[in-house]
Amino acid sequence: MLKADESLLLLIDIQEKLVRACAHKETIVKKASIIGEAARILSIPTVVTEQYPQGLGATSDQLKEVLGGDTVYIEKTNFSALKEEGFKEKLALYGRKQIILGGIEAHICVYQTCAELLAQGYEVYIAKEITSSRNEYEYETGLELMKSDGAKLTCVETVLFEWLGSSKHPNFKEVQKLIK
Repeated sequence: MLKADESLLLLIDIQEKLVRACAHKETIVKKASIIGEAARILSIPTVVTEQYPQGLGATSDQLKEVLGGDTVYIEKTNFSALKEEGFKEKLALYGRKQIILGGIEAHICVYQTCAELLAQGYEVYIAKEITSSRNEYEYETGLELMKSDGAKLTCVETVLFEWLGSSKHPNFKEVQKLIK
């Protein structure tokens, strides 16, 4: 199970132009904003990548609004975030072994990042509602590949309640409000 003090949230390329083209455009930003805000409330580090932002635009404004000032944004041109210079080292500095991963596109950038995270010894949890592709079959293929590689498929609410652990958690009501 996930533990807040062992977790890091990694959001891959949830950029305006990519969101508009993806199959789950009506939910991906909303759900990513919920998990991102919960991570901020619970002091869980968040790293956001942006694939070639000069051409594809920045991270969704709605998402950026809730993430907070400690969020690290990394521009990338490689499909796997771990292929960007210095990325592995930055990730290692957090000392977190559980990576909650999601973004666009499931079968390309999210998949390749997941495969390399697993190869590096991280536990990877794919939050399904914050992951998408242009087409449903590409999304499903990405999920199947990641699961077969050893990633765990999960959902936003499961992540939030595993992070909290108990209704006695001091931030329980604040996090619970995010999903009501």
